[in-house]
Amino acid sequence: MQLRPDALDAHLAKSLASLYVVTSDEHLLALEAADKIRKAARAQGFSEREVLTVERSFKWGELLAASQSQSLFGDKKLIELQIPTGKPGKDGGQALQQYAAAVGGRPGADTVTIITLPKLDWATQKAAWVNALQQAGVYIDIAAVERAQLPGWIGIRLAAQQQSAERHSVDFIADRVEGNLLAAHQEIQKLGLLHPAGKLSFEQVQDAVLNVARYDVFKLNEAMLGGDAVRLVRMVEGLKGEGEALPLVLWAVSEEIRTLLKLQSGIASGRALGQLLKEYRIWGPREKLMQPALRRLSLKTLQAALQEAAQVDKMIKGLRAPAFSGDAWDALLQLGLKVARGY
Repeated sequence: MQLRPDALDAHLAKSLASLYVVTSDEHLLALEAADKIRKAARAQGFSEREVLTVERSFKWGELLAASQSQSLFGDKKLIELQIPTGKPGKDGGQALQQYAAAVGGRPGADTVTIITLPKLDWATQKAAWVNALQQAGVYIDIAAVERAQLPGWIGIRLAAQQQSAERHSVDFIADRVEGNLLAAHQEIQKLGLLHPAGKLSFEQVQDAVLNVARYDVFKLNEAMLGGDAVRLVRMVEGLKGEGEALPLVLWAVSEEIRTLLKLQSGIASGRALGQLLKEYRIWGPREKLMQPALRRLSLKTLQAALQEAAQVDKMIKGLRAPAFSGDAWDALLQLGLKVARGY
């Protein structure tokens, strides 16, 4: 069965299943979910623990052997199977189906298994082995904490340690830990160690919280589409400071401009935006950002932006680009701000 992450505590208080699957790209949240299952298992006598990691040399027979082997002391066993790639392959897929059939749905068994995976893509979610795991065990799919959700997440974490802060203080934390949830957790814990319960002042937050943000190239497009110029500047500076490859950043920005240009051209020819979004496979948070971005950006502006992207490409290759002065990173920032502001 599928279980919401926020329902895990209530589930573990009632019963312990024989098979759990935790899938997420948020390592902190996946680790916390697995820790809760481990704690519940230890409380019920599962004192032996065996960890298996799927690597190139991994033999899938080890998984079934681990579940069948008896402890020398007769202890109950906790088995953890880690699949870092989320791709078990053909043999692994068959082995997981067999394992699900063998150990799933057996409350009171002497073995509990936790399988951890990264967030699975759409195609992998339809695989037979995933369906087998969902049917046989408790399947917990933990979504990423997006930037818009981060202040609320930080507020909840502060409240859990009997602390609170004004919204601008929470936003200050969010700006400095974006893309690095583990660092966010550590900074919140630091505030709990440095200051007593109660309301934190902005000065206390500012003095304690480091700048540990990690920026994702593709989140840059989110700031650009959303017209968030301040976040865009911060992210470009962060990517530059982290040594991100400039051609990759330009490619991501250029692809977004091309997509906007295709959508705007389609609208100009009389086609419905909903149909175009479906055709270009745009959905989720990105879909919500497209409509305001298209209202802000004319066909002429997008055409000019694409031409400027070609100029930035020349600068990266060491050629002259009359449209820009300064270095290529600065030119990229100017291009991104043009799209974010609509001129």
